[in-house]
Amino acid sequence: MMLQSDFDPPVGIAEDLGDGIRRILAPNPSPMTFRGTNTYLLGESGLAVIDPGPADEAHLSAILGAVKPSQRITHILVTHAHLDHSPLAARLAEETGARVHAYGGAQDGRSAVMKRLAASGLGDGGEGIDHGFRPDIRLADGESVEGAGWRITALWTPGHLGNHLCFQSRDAIFSGDLVMGWASSLVSPPDGDLTDFMASCQRLKSVGAQIFHSGHGAPIEDPLARLDWLIAHRRSREAAILKELRSGPATAQALADRIYSDTPTSLMPAATRNVLAHLIDLMGQNLAAPIDPLSSRARFSTV
Repeated sequence: MMLQSDFDPPVGIAEDLGDGIRRILAPNPSPMTFRGTNTYLLGESGLAVIDPGPADEAHLSAILGAVKPSQRITHILVTHAHLDHSPLAARLAEETGARVHAYGGAQDGRSAVMKRLAASGLGDGGEGIDHGFRPDIRLADGESVEGAGWRITALWTPGHLGNHLCFQSRDAIFSGDLVMGWASSLVSPPDGDLTDFMASCQRLKSVGAQIFHSGHGAPIEDPLARLDWLIAHRRSREAAILKELRSGPATAQALADRIYSDTPTSLMPAATRNVLAHLIDLMGQNLAAPIDPLSSRARFSTV
């Protein structure tokens, strides 16, 4: 089993992962993307490309260069509309004639409470929303797509983003950014919803896949253990937030400053959005409530 810290494949090279799956690493490493975005090619003749990645001409050339003379790209599938996953889909479609499949645009799939937050003026948290993304074909939850020798079922798994899909192919799941091995998933309102995230993790536990191929990092070879860890990690954050709230009302930023005391300053905005996501989830559990009108600056108290 590869450690996530050892994951450092060459950029732009199609690596064979077995079962008709190849992976190409995009040249976009960062603190939020680890080594870069994983683009997957599935199939032996007619290929599906999963998460074409960022708008990068070198990566486009790497994807097209991985197509053998006996192959062609017939389908393009996108897990979600973040700038490190979806922008290259349109260019790849132009080059190949394949159509782009996804749940919907960047704002599709938002929960009611997140729509309220967005309407109140809360914008995205700087995580890079691809606002212009529009698929050619919208995939409903449970809908399948077939190609030469492969079949993929779309699983609507909101949480990291409202339009997030995971794709199941036999005993493998392409888990996008919902489940990664190198880090926990960012959940940033109004685009991310922690209540949805927890439900999506629970759903994936029931699917019975043997391996997850995520948007960033090495394959996850024990998916159930990773899902259990993600759920437990979120529950521990929830407990820390409730403990602080028992000392008195506080905003998401004030709570983040206390709980993430060792976090670099550059990552504190993301930490604050994460706390806000927890506070909204605690509202749904009737464990916390806003004293002020619901917004990113609202003070919350325990119920």
